[in-house]
Amino acid sequence: MKLWTKASDSLGEVSTFTTGDDLKWDGYLAEFEVLGSLAHIRMMASVGLLSKDEHQKLDLGLKRIYAEIKNGTFKIEKGVEDIHSQVELLLTKDLGDAGKKIHSGRSRNDQVLLDTKLFLRQQIEEIVGDIKSLFDLLLELSEKHKAKLLPGYTHLQLAMPSSFGLWFAAYAESLVDDTITLQSAFRIANKNPLGSAAGYGSSFPLNRKMTTELLGFEDLNYNVVYAQMGRGKTERIVASAIGNVAATLSKLAIDACLYLNQNFAFISFPDDLTTGSSIMPHKKNPDVFEIVRGRCNAVQSIAGEITLLTTNLPSGYHRDFQILKEKLFPAFRTLRDCLNMTGFMLSRVKVKDNILEDEKYRFLFSVEEVNKLVAGGVPFRDAYKQVGLDIEQGKFSPSKSLKHTHEGSIGNLCNDEIRRTMDEVLSTFPFGRIAEALSKLIKP
Repeated sequence: MKLWTKASDSLGEVSTFTTGDDLKWDGYLAEFEVLGSLAHIRMMASVGLLSKDEHQKLDLGLKRIYAEIKNGTFKIEKGVEDIHSQVELLLTKDLGDAGKKIHSGRSRNDQVLLDTKLFLRQQIEEIVGDIKSLFDLLLELSEKHKAKLLPGYTHLQLAMPSSFGLWFAAYAESLVDDTITLQSAFRIANKNPLGSAAGYGSSFPLNRKMTTELLGFEDLNYNVVYAQMGRGKTERIVASAIGNVAATLSKLAIDACLYLNQNFAFISFPDDLTTGSSIMPHKKNPDVFEIVRGRCNAVQSIAGEITLLTTNLPSGYHRDFQILKEKLFPAFRTLRDCLNMTGFMLSRVKVKDNILEDEKYRFLFSVEEVNKLVAGGVPFRDAYKQVGLDIEQGKFSPSKSLKHTHEGSIGNLCNDEIRRTMDEVLSTFPFGRIAEALSKLIKP
Protein backbone atom coordinates (compact mmCIF):
# COMPACT_ATOMS: atom_id res chain seq x y z
CA MET A 1 0.00 0.00 0.00
CA LYS A 2 1.26 3.45 -0.95
CA LEU A 3 -0.55 6.61 0.11
CA TRP A 4 0.39 8.29 -3.15
CA THR A 5 -0.70 5.49 -5.52
CA LYS A 6 -3.28 6.51 -8.12
CA ALA A 7 -3.77 4.10 -11.04
CA SER A 8 -0.48 2.26 -11.41
CA ASP A 9 2.41 1.45 -9.12
CA SER A 10 6.10 2.14 -9.62
CA LEU A 11 8.38 -0.48 -11.12
CA GLY A 12 9.35 -2.93 -8.38
CA GLU A 13 13.06 -2.17 -8.68
CA VAL A 14 12.38 1.52 -8.08
CA SER A 15 10.30 0.84 -4.97
CA THR A 16 12.90 -1.55 -3.57
CA PHE A 17 15.75 0.86 -4.15
CA THR A 18 14.02 3.95 -2.80
CA THR A 19 12.59 2.19 0.25
CA GLY A 20 15.77 0.32 1.18
CA ASP A 21 15.82 -0.50 4.90
CA ASP A 22 13.50 2.36 5.74
CA LEU A 23 10.81 0.06 7.15
CA LYS A 24 13.29 -1.09 9.80
CA TRP A 25 13.85 2.48 10.94
CA ASP A 26 10.14 3.26 10.71
CA GLY A 27 9.68 0.72 13.47
CA TYR A 28 11.41 3.20 15.79
CA LEU A 29 8.69 5.73 14.98
CA ALA A 30 5.61 3.51 15.35
CA GLU A 31 4.41 4.66 18.75
CA PHE A 32 5.02 8.29 17.84
CA GLU A 33 3.01 7.93 14.63
CA VAL A 34 0.06 6.84 16.75
CA LEU A 35 0.55 9.61 19.32
CA GLY A 36 0.64 12.22 16.56
CA SER A 37 -2.47 10.75 14.97
CA LEU A 38 -4.33 10.78 18.28
CA ALA A 39 -3.62 14.49 18.64
CA HIS A 40 -4.49 15.14 15.00
CA ILE A 41 -7.91 13.47 15.10
CA ARG A 42 -8.84 15.26 18.31
CA MET A 43 -8.00 18.53 16.62
CA MET A 44 -9.90 17.50 13.46
CA ALA A 45 -13.02 16.79 15.50
CA SER A 46 -12.72 20.16 17.21
CA VAL A 47 -12.78 22.01 13.86
CA GLY A 48 -15.55 19.89 12.30
CA LEU A 49 -13.47 17.66 10.03
CA LEU A 50 -14.60 14.54 11.93
CA SER A 51 -17.92 13.77 13.55
CA LYS A 52 -18.01 12.84 17.21
CA ASP A 53 -18.72 9.22 16.29
CA GLU A 54 -15.85 9.10 13.77
CA HIS A 55 -13.49 10.59 16.30
CA GLN A 56 -14.44 8.08 18.97
CA LYS A 57 -13.97 5.13 16.60
CA LEU A 58 -10.61 6.42 15.35
CA ASP A 59 -9.47 7.15 18.89
CA LEU A 60 -10.24 3.59 20.00
CA GLY A 61 -8.65 2.16 16.85
CA LEU A 62 -5.44 4.11 17.34
CA LYS A 63 -5.23 3.12 20.99
CA ARG A 64 -5.57 -0.55 20.00
CA ILE A 65 -2.68 -0.10 17.59
CA TYR A 66 -0.68 1.68 20.31
CA ALA A 67 -1.24 -1.29 22.64
CA GLU A 68 0.02 -3.66 19.92
CA ILE A 69 3.14 -1.55 19.50
CA LYS A 70 3.82 -1.58 23.23
CA ASN A 71 3.31 -5.35 23.60
CA GLY A 72 5.45 -6.12 20.55
CA THR A 73 2.79 -7.62 18.26
CA PHE A 74 2.63 -4.72 15.79
CA LYS A 75 4.42 -5.03 12.47
CA ILE A 76 4.51 -3.30 9.11
CA GLU A 77 3.06 -5.74 6.61
CA LYS A 78 4.77 -6.84 3.44
CA GLY A 79 3.99 -4.50 0.57
CA VAL A 80 3.15 -1.56 2.87
CA GLU A 81 5.46 1.36 2.18
CA ASP A 82 5.89 2.96 5.60
CA ILE A 83 4.58 3.36 9.13
CA HIS A 84 2.10 6.06 8.06
CA SER A 85 0.58 3.75 5.45
CA GLN A 86 0.41 0.83 7.88
CA VAL A 87 -1.53 2.75 10.51
CA GLU A 88 -3.95 4.16 7.95
CA LEU A 89 -4.39 0.70 6.39
CA LEU A 90 -5.28 -0.88 9.74
CA LEU A 91 -7.76 1.87 10.56
CA THR A 92 -9.40 1.65 7.13
CA LYS A 93 -9.70 -2.15 7.34
CA ASP A 94 -11.26 -1.83 10.77
CA LEU A 95 -13.36 1.33 10.40
CA GLY A 96 -13.94 1.83 6.68
CA ASP A 97 -14.40 5.42 5.52
CA ALA A 98 -13.48 6.88 8.91
CA GLY A 99 -9.99 5.41 8.50
CA LYS A 100 -9.64 7.11 5.11
CA LYS A 101 -10.26 10.51 6.70
CA ILE A 102 -7.29 10.45 9.05
CA HIS A 103 -4.90 11.92 6.50
CA SER A 104 -6.91 15.12 5.96
CA GLY A 105 -4.80 18.19 6.67
CA ARG A 106 -1.57 16.18 6.81
CA SER A 107 1.22 15.07 4.53
CA ARG A 108 3.70 12.30 5.12
CA ASN A 109 6.21 15.15 5.22
CA ASP A 110 4.86 16.66 8.42
CA GLN A 111 4.01 13.22 9.78
CA VAL A 112 7.60 12.03 9.62
CA LEU A 113 8.80 15.39 10.91
CA LEU A 114 6.50 15.04 13.89
CA ASP A 115 7.33 11.39 14.53
CA THR A 116 11.05 12.14 14.40
CA LYS A 117 10.78 15.05 16.82
CA LEU A 118 8.77 12.98 19.28
CA PHE A 119 11.35 10.18 18.95
CA LEU A 120 14.27 12.56 19.45
CA ARG A 121 12.66 14.03 22.56
CA GLN A 122 12.34 10.56 24.07
CA GLN A 123 15.90 9.56 23.17
CA ILE A 124 17.36 12.72 24.66
CA GLU A 125 15.44 12.11 27.87
CA GLU A 126 16.85 8.59 28.14
CA ILE A 127 20.40 9.74 27.44
CA VAL A 128 20.10 12.53 30.02
CA GLY A 129 19.09 9.91 32.59
CA ASP A 130 22.15 7.80 31.77
CA ILE A 131 24.40 10.86 31.89
CA LYS A 132 23.11 11.70 35.37
CA SER A 133 23.94 8.21 36.61
CA LEU A 134 27.51 8.41 35.31
CA PHE A 135 27.84 11.99 36.60
CA ASP A 136 26.85 10.91 40.12
CA LEU A 137 29.37 8.04 40.03
CA LEU A 138 32.19 10.32 38.86
CA LEU A 139 31.61 12.78 41.69
CA GLU A 140 31.39 9.91 44.18
CA LEU A 141 34.75 8.59 42.96
CA SER A 142 36.21 12.09 43.04
CA GLU A 143 35.32 12.49 46.70
CA LYS A 144 36.45 8.98 47.58
CA HIS A 145 39.89 9.37 45.97
CA LYS A 146 40.45 13.12 46.31
CA ALA A 147 43.58 12.73 48.49
CA LYS A 148 45.30 10.40 46.01
CA LEU A 149 47.73 12.19 43.72
CA LEU A 150 48.69 11.25 40.19
CA PRO A 151 50.86 12.90 37.54
CA GLY A 152 49.41 15.58 35.32
CA TYR A 153 50.67 15.75 31.75
CA THR A 154 51.00 18.23 28.92
CA HIS A 155 52.28 17.03 25.53
CA LEU A 156 52.24 13.59 27.24
CA GLN A 157 55.22 14.83 29.29
CA LEU A 158 55.27 15.11 33.07
CA ALA A 159 53.84 18.49 34.00
CA MET A 160 52.39 19.09 37.49
CA PRO A 161 50.71 17.12 40.26
CA SER A 162 47.10 16.22 39.72
CA SER A 163 44.76 14.02 41.72
CA PHE A 164 42.12 11.41 41.15
CA GLY A 165 39.72 13.87 42.71
CA LEU A 166 40.47 16.28 39.88
CA TRP A 167 40.46 13.59 37.20
CA PHE A 168 37.08 12.07 38.02
CA ALA A 169 35.42 15.45 38.65
CA ALA A 170 36.78 16.87 35.39
CA TYR A 171 34.73 14.37 33.44
CA ALA A 172 31.71 15.04 35.64
CA GLU A 173 31.90 18.74 34.81
CA SER A 174 32.42 17.92 31.14
CA LEU A 175 29.11 16.06 31.23
CA VAL A 176 27.45 19.22 32.59
CA ASP A 177 28.41 21.16 29.46
CA ASP A 178 27.43 18.21 27.27
CA THR A 179 24.01 18.24 28.93
CA ILE A 180 23.67 21.96 28.22
CA THR A 181 24.12 21.24 24.52
CA LEU A 182 21.57 18.43 24.78
CA GLN A 183 19.17 20.87 26.41
CA SER A 184 19.57 23.24 23.45
CA ALA A 185 19.00 20.39 21.01
CA PHE A 186 15.96 19.32 23.00
CA ARG A 187 14.46 22.81 22.75
CA ILE A 188 14.72 22.64 18.96
CA ALA A 189 13.24 19.14 18.84
CA ASN A 190 10.46 20.25 21.19
CA LYS A 191 8.65 22.40 18.61
CA ASN A 192 5.57 21.12 16.80
CA PRO A 193 5.74 20.86 12.96
CA LEU A 194 2.32 19.20 12.60
CA GLY A 195 0.02 21.16 10.29
CA SER A 196 2.79 22.27 7.99
CA ALA A 197 1.63 19.42 5.70
CA ALA A 198 3.88 19.23 2.63
CA GLY A 199 5.56 22.45 3.68
CA TYR A 200 2.95 24.93 2.52
CA GLY A 201 0.17 24.56 5.07
CA SER A 202 -3.45 23.60 4.45
CA SER A 203 -6.74 25.25 3.49
CA PHE A 204 -8.40 23.35 6.36
CA PRO A 205 -8.91 25.45 9.53
CA LEU A 206 -6.32 23.48 11.51
CA ASN A 207 -5.73 24.34 15.16
CA ARG A 208 -1.99 23.85 15.39
CA LYS A 209 -1.75 25.24 18.90
CA MET A 210 -4.14 22.55 20.06
CA THR A 211 -1.95 19.70 18.78
CA THR A 212 1.08 21.46 20.26
CA GLU A 213 -0.51 21.34 23.70
CA LEU A 214 -1.82 17.79 23.31
CA LEU A 215 1.63 16.46 22.43
CA GLY A 216 3.41 18.38 25.18
CA PHE A 217 5.45 20.55 22.84
CA GLU A 218 6.87 23.79 24.17
CA ASP A 219 5.92 25.72 21.06
CA LEU A 220 5.22 25.56 17.33
CA ASN A 221 7.39 25.69 14.29
CA TYR A 222 5.24 28.58 13.11
CA ASN A 223 6.31 29.13 9.51
CA VAL A 224 5.23 26.07 7.50
CA VAL A 225 8.13 26.37 5.04
CA TYR A 226 10.63 26.57 7.89
CA ALA A 227 8.99 23.59 9.60
CA GLN A 228 9.99 21.51 6.58
CA MET A 229 13.41 23.14 6.47
CA GLY A 230 13.87 21.73 9.97
CA ARG A 231 14.19 18.23 8.50
CA GLY A 232 17.87 17.47 8.57
CA LYS A 233 18.66 20.56 10.64
CA THR A 234 17.08 19.12 13.78
CA GLU A 235 18.82 15.79 13.26
CA ARG A 236 22.17 17.52 12.69
CA ILE A 237 21.86 19.57 15.88
CA VAL A 238 20.87 16.53 17.94
CA ALA A 239 23.71 14.50 16.39
CA SER A 240 26.14 17.25 17.31
CA ALA A 241 24.87 17.28 20.89
CA ILE A 242 25.17 13.53 21.39
CA GLY A 243 28.57 13.78 19.70
CA ASN A 244 29.68 16.04 22.55
CA VAL A 245 28.76 13.35 25.07
CA ALA A 246 30.57 10.80 22.95
CA ALA A 247 33.68 13.00 22.87
CA THR A 248 33.76 13.13 26.67
CA LEU A 249 33.46 9.36 26.91
CA SER A 250 36.11 8.82 24.24
CA LYS A 251 38.61 11.03 26.06
CA LEU A 252 37.88 9.29 29.36
CA ALA A 253 38.35 5.94 27.63
CA ILE A 254 41.81 6.75 26.28
CA ASP A 255 42.84 8.05 29.71
CA ALA A 256 41.69 4.76 31.22
CA CYS A 257 43.63 2.79 28.60
CA LEU A 258 46.80 4.76 29.38
CA TYR A 259 46.39 4.62 33.14
CA LEU A 260 45.86 0.85 32.99
CA ASN A 261 49.05 0.41 30.96
CA GLN A 262 51.90 -1.13 32.97
CA ASN A 263 54.12 1.91 32.29
CA PHE A 264 51.53 4.02 34.15
CA ALA A 265 49.77 1.49 36.41
CA PHE A 266 47.63 4.14 38.06
CA ILE A 267 44.42 2.09 37.99
CA SER A 268 43.38 -1.53 37.68
CA PHE A 269 40.24 -3.58 37.22
CA PRO A 270 39.21 -7.08 38.27
CA ASP A 271 40.53 -9.69 35.87
CA ASP A 272 37.06 -10.59 34.60
CA LEU A 273 36.59 -7.04 33.27
CA THR A 274 39.67 -7.22 31.04
CA THR A 275 40.58 -9.64 28.26
CA GLY A 276 43.65 -11.73 27.56
CA SER A 277 45.85 -12.71 24.66
CA SER A 278 45.85 -15.98 22.72
CA ILE A 279 49.65 -16.30 23.12
CA MET A 280 50.70 -13.86 25.89
CA PRO A 281 49.46 -15.14 29.25
CA HIS A 282 50.28 -11.93 31.13
CA LYS A 283 47.98 -9.65 29.11
CA LYS A 284 45.06 -7.72 30.62
CA ASN A 285 43.61 -5.71 27.79
CA PRO A 286 41.22 -2.74 28.26
CA ASP A 287 38.87 -3.93 25.51
CA VAL A 288 35.78 -2.29 27.00
CA PHE A 289 37.38 1.14 26.93
CA GLU A 290 38.78 0.56 23.44
CA ILE A 291 35.31 -0.31 22.15
CA VAL A 292 33.85 2.72 23.95
CA ARG A 293 36.50 4.89 22.30
CA GLY A 294 35.87 3.47 18.83
CA ARG A 295 32.08 3.61 19.04
CA CYS A 296 32.07 7.10 20.50
CA ASN A 297 34.37 8.32 17.75
CA ALA A 298 31.89 6.88 15.25
CA VAL A 299 29.03 8.69 17.00
CA GLN A 300 30.96 11.95 16.68
CA SER A 301 31.13 11.47 12.91
CA ILE A 302 27.35 11.36 12.44
CA ALA A 303 26.81 15.13 12.54
CA GLY A 304 29.27 15.44 9.66
CA GLU A 305 27.51 12.72 7.67
CA ILE A 306 24.17 14.48 8.14
CA THR A 307 25.71 17.77 7.09
CA LEU A 308 26.98 16.22 3.86
CA LEU A 309 23.62 14.54 3.19
CA THR A 310 21.70 17.81 3.51
CA THR A 311 24.17 20.46 2.34
CA ASN A 312 22.84 22.72 -0.43
CA LEU A 313 19.42 21.08 -0.65
CA PRO A 314 16.82 23.73 -1.53
CA SER A 315 13.81 24.28 0.68
CA GLY A 316 11.07 21.65 0.55
CA TYR A 317 11.12 17.91 1.00
CA HIS A 318 13.69 15.64 -0.68
CA ARG A 319 13.98 11.85 -0.48
CA ASP A 320 17.59 12.26 0.68
CA PHE A 321 16.14 12.93 4.13
CA GLN A 322 15.09 9.29 4.42
CA ILE A 323 18.76 8.31 4.82
CA LEU A 324 19.00 10.39 8.00
CA LYS A 325 17.17 7.70 9.97
CA GLU A 326 19.73 4.98 9.36
CA LYS A 327 22.55 7.36 10.29
CA LEU A 328 21.12 8.82 13.49
CA PHE A 329 18.63 6.40 15.01
CA PRO A 330 21.09 3.59 15.98
CA ALA A 331 23.46 6.13 17.53
CA PHE A 332 21.28 6.62 20.59
CA ARG A 333 21.51 2.96 21.58
CA THR A 334 25.26 3.00 20.91
CA LEU A 335 25.80 6.04 23.10
CA ARG A 336 23.63 4.69 25.91
CA ASP A 337 25.54 1.40 25.86
CA CYS A 338 28.81 3.33 26.11
CA LEU A 339 27.53 5.47 28.99
CA ASN A 340 26.35 2.42 30.89
CA MET A 341 29.49 0.34 30.26
CA THR A 342 31.71 3.23 31.29
CA GLY A 343 29.78 3.45 34.53
CA PHE A 344 29.95 -0.32 34.98
CA MET A 345 33.74 -0.30 34.62
CA LEU A 346 34.37 2.74 36.80
CA SER A 347 32.18 1.37 39.58
CA ARG A 348 34.79 -1.40 39.89
CA VAL A 349 37.98 0.62 39.36
CA LYS A 350 40.88 0.26 41.79
CA VAL A 351 43.05 3.34 42.30
CA LYS A 352 46.73 3.05 43.22
CA ASP A 353 48.03 4.82 46.33
CA ASN A 354 51.25 6.84 46.72
CA ILE A 355 51.97 7.09 43.00
CA LEU A 356 54.02 10.26 43.31
CA GLU A 357 56.40 8.74 45.86
CA ASP A 358 58.23 7.24 42.89
CA GLU A 359 61.43 9.21 42.28
CA LYS A 360 60.72 9.57 38.56
CA TYR A 361 57.89 11.97 39.40
CA ARG A 362 59.96 14.44 41.44
CA PHE A 363 60.06 17.04 38.65
CA LEU A 364 56.29 17.37 38.87
CA PHE A 365 56.90 19.58 41.89
CA SER A 366 59.16 22.11 40.12
CA VAL A 367 56.39 24.70 39.84
CA GLU A 368 55.63 24.26 43.55
CA GLU A 369 59.26 25.16 44.33
CA VAL A 370 59.13 28.17 42.00
CA ASN A 371 55.96 29.37 43.70
CA LYS A 372 57.49 29.01 47.15
CA LEU A 373 60.36 31.28 46.13
CA VAL A 374 57.92 33.79 44.62
CA ALA A 375 55.86 33.76 47.81
CA GLY A 376 59.09 34.61 49.66
CA GLY A 377 59.65 37.71 47.52
CA VAL A 378 61.78 36.39 44.64
CA PRO A 379 60.65 37.70 41.21
CA PHE A 380 59.00 34.93 39.19
CA ARG A 381 61.59 34.92 36.36
CA ASP A 382 64.46 34.70 38.85
CA ALA A 383 62.73 31.92 40.77
CA TYR A 384 62.06 30.03 37.53
CA LYS A 385 65.74 30.31 36.56
CA GLN A 386 66.98 29.25 39.98
CA VAL A 387 64.83 26.07 40.06
CA GLY A 388 65.80 25.31 36.46
CA LEU A 389 69.51 25.50 37.35
CA ASP A 390 68.95 23.23 40.36
CA ILE A 391 67.33 20.64 38.04
CA GLU A 392 70.17 20.86 35.50
CA GLN A 393 72.83 20.53 38.21
CA GLY A 394 71.09 17.58 39.91
CA LYS A 395 70.41 19.56 43.09
CA PHE A 396 66.62 19.60 42.85
CA SER A 397 65.07 18.07 45.97
CA PRO A 398 61.48 19.24 46.30
CA SER A 399 59.02 19.03 49.14
CA LYS A 400 56.02 17.02 48.06
CA SER A 401 53.48 18.81 50.18
CA LEU A 402 50.79 20.73 48.30
CA LYS A 403 48.74 23.75 49.33
CA HIS A 404 46.25 24.35 46.51
CA THR A 405 43.27 26.25 47.86
CA HIS A 406 41.66 28.14 44.97
CA GLU A 407 38.36 27.05 43.47
CA GLY A 408 38.62 23.88 41.41
CA SER A 409 42.12 22.94 42.54
CA ILE A 410 43.44 19.81 44.26
CA GLY A 411 42.60 21.14 47.71
CA ASN A 412 39.25 22.71 46.76
CA LEU A 413 37.47 20.55 44.19
CA CYS A 414 34.15 22.46 44.33
CA ASN A 415 32.26 19.26 43.65
CA ASP A 416 29.18 20.68 45.35
CA GLU A 417 29.22 23.54 42.86
CA ILE A 418 29.64 21.15 39.95
CA ARG A 419 26.64 19.20 41.22
CA ARG A 420 24.66 22.42 41.52
CA THR A 421 25.35 23.32 37.89
CA MET A 422 24.16 19.90 36.74
CA ASP A 423 21.01 20.14 38.84
CA GLU A 424 20.27 23.55 37.32
CA VAL A 425 20.61 22.18 33.78
CA LEU A 426 18.48 19.13 34.50
CA SER A 427 15.73 21.30 35.98
CA THR A 428 15.25 22.99 32.59
CA PHE A 429 14.06 19.79 30.87
CA PRO A 430 10.23 19.58 30.90
CA PHE A 431 10.17 15.79 30.96
CA GLY A 432 7.43 15.58 33.57
CA ARG A 433 5.09 17.94 31.75
CA ILE A 434 5.55 16.03 28.49
CA ALA A 435 4.88 12.69 30.16
CA GLU A 436 1.69 14.10 31.68
CA ALA A 437 0.47 15.41 28.30
CA LEU A 438 1.13 12.11 26.51
CA SER A 439 -0.45 10.13 29.33
CA LYS A 440 -3.67 12.11 28.93
CA LEU A 441 -3.57 11.58 25.17
CA ILE A 442 -3.39 7.78 25.36
CA LYS A 443 -5.65 7.40 28.39
CA PRO A 444 -8.46 4.91 27.61
